[in-house]
Amino acid sequence: MATLLLARHGETTWSHEGRVQGWAPVSLDDRGRKQAAALAHYVEQSYDVDRIVTSDIERAQETARPIARELDLESVLDPSWRERDVGSLQGFKFDALSDQYPQYFLSSVGTPAARERPPSGESLVEVRRRVFTAEEGLVASMAPDETVLVVTHGTPIRLVLGELKGLDIIETMLSQPLEYGSLCELEVELSDDADDPLVHIVTENVTEFLTA
Repeated sequence: MATLLLARHGETTWSHEGRVQGWAPVSLDDRGRKQAAALAHYVEQSYDVDRIVTSDIERAQETARPIARELDLESVLDPSWRERDVGSLQGFKFDALSDQYPQYFLSSVGTPAARERPPSGESLVEVRRRVFTAEEGLVASMAPDETVLVVTHGTPIRLVLGELKGLDIIETMLSQPLEYGSLCELEVELSDDADDPLVHIVTENVTEFLTA
């Protein structure tokens, strides 16, 4: 068996304020840096990681740095694991946006929101296609017994977990708790047919190592 770990980046000032971050180069705040340090220690103590893959957005890179130092590994940047590009909606507060532009929110209009593309951004359907392609390529590249850690964002992790659980897009995005700095573990069963590996969820939203 191989192991795929999915870690969500730590908190930022914008996440604390409830702002839409998208691809914004927002850095971790003090709490987020503590979460990254705790995550690094937990991963080092719990897993024998062979590779680190990181979204190239700043908050993910910043979360990955202490892990890379703990494990003495280099992070490989992969933009396919970025958060959703929210375009011109970036920086606005979620509450204000949901009132003014309900067409982009699953909680307001249901599944049609998944196909709506914000100006200069991407739809949730497009993000799902991007993330699934990245996950399939990464899984196909894994060697038996290899452990790969991906430091990414809430949307990509929820999409991967939702697909494995057979959830629809609304359940995928709205019914899966995922804390900042949390970790999910997936088991990858590499069959004789390398094109058809089996992926199972072992744990999700693990936060026991995070301090209050």
